Amino acid sequence: MTEKQSIFGRIAQLAKANINALIDQAEDPQKMLDQLVRDYTNEIAEAEKAIAQTIGNLRLAEQDYNADVAAATDWGRKAVAASSRADQYRAAGDAANADKFDALAKVAIGRQITAETEVKEAEPLLASQRDAVDKLKTGLAMMKDKLGQLKSRRDTLVARQKSAQAQRQVQEAIGSINVLDPTSELARFEDRVRHEEAYAQGQAELAASSLDSQFAELESSDSQIEVEARLAALKAGAEPAQLPATPVTPQIAAGPQS
Repeated sequence: MTEKQSIFGRIAQLAKANINALIDQAEDPQKMLDQLVRDYTNEIAEAEKAIAQTIGNLRLAEQDYNADVAAATDWGRKAVAASSRADQYRAAGDAANADKFDALAKVAIGRQITAETEVKEAEPLLASQRDAVDKLKTGLAMMKDKLGQLKSRRDTLVARQKSAQAQRQVQEAIGSINVLDPTSELARFEDRVRHEEAYAQGQAELAASSLDSQFAELESSDSQIEVEARLAALKAGAEPAQLPATPVTPQIAAGPQS
């Protein structure tokens, strides 16, 4: 495979590349696109060098072609000049010089034919080279256009990826807030406080109940002591204790009515 065919192959492959399909197949689109940009840039640089060389070769071939055209014209002019001089010598009766210049005319005609042959052979090659250069230039323009598309898609994709990552972080933060709802934590704390308050109230009620029972026991104990004391006094022959008499309020007698 010649270098020209290799260039055509790379251009055709890159020009037909489906960027969307490549992106869809990539595990990491950004890295893949960065690599594609580097590959495209390198391929374009190589293609430009090869195309420049091809164009240079075409220009050399065109110079050779033009030189052959000029040579054919020049040798044709020399052939005419030599033939004319031969005719002049022959008309003057100088056969020797006439033959000499006719021979020179034949040599010039031979050189003219050779140059014309080279011109005819070069024409299709030049046409082919010109066509190849035109195709290479078109392919190179397509590659550069594809590279521009690739860079644009890469920048757009990177921006979209960063936006998606930011949105995902926000959604994850929102999800965390929903999972760890602060109001639910307050509710649990409030419930615990209520239980502690109820426990304290229970302790207070229990303490109050115990104090009342203690006073009740104390009163019961005082009554029992008095009973025991009176029983002991009876056994000792003492008179039963008399309850104090109910005091009577004296009435004031009414005086004689006037």
